[in-house]
Amino acid sequence: MAIESGTPVPLESGRFVGREAFLQQLRDTLQVAAREGWTQLILCDAGFEDWPLNEKSVVDSLQAWSRSGRTLTIVATQYDGVVRQHPRFVNWRRTWGHIVDSRICRHIDAVNFPTVLWSPHWVVQRLDPARGSGIAGAEPERIVQIREMLQELLRASTPGFPATTLGL
Repeated sequence: MAIESGTPVPLESGRFVGREAFLQQLRDTLQVAAREGWTQLILCDAGFEDWPLNEKSVVDSLQAWSRSGRTLTIVATQYDGVVRQHPRFVNWRRTWGHIVDSRICRHIDAVNFPTVLWSPHWVVQRLDPARGSGIAGAEPERIVQIREMLQELLRASTPGFPATTLGL
């Protein structure tokens, strides 16, 4: 559901179907996270190639969300696609590297890697990448279950996708 700028976005709970529905869930969730001051976000996907991370509205939401005391964890199997396809996000990430923990998890096949936007308040989980279908909501059981799955994934990950690349 596209909402005019300035109008609060209502998050739609339940199943969603289609790539555009998935992308809109991500956009809306990040906008609400910024508006409501959520302190923690985790973004998880094999490579984020089909996320809207290069859209100005998404980066604007992340910018509005960014403050001291906030943490964003991103985890993927690789970040090559992020660098190529999402330069706005990469630039934002450079600026806010002190609140972003980027992790890489190469031991899980990209086909089986979870696609999730998690917060203590809301979860968006894509269950079928081919159809873009999944579920979103604030059910405490789902939030805890997804958090536990992500904790296992993060334990098996290593630092990756540095904010800056130092070289000679």
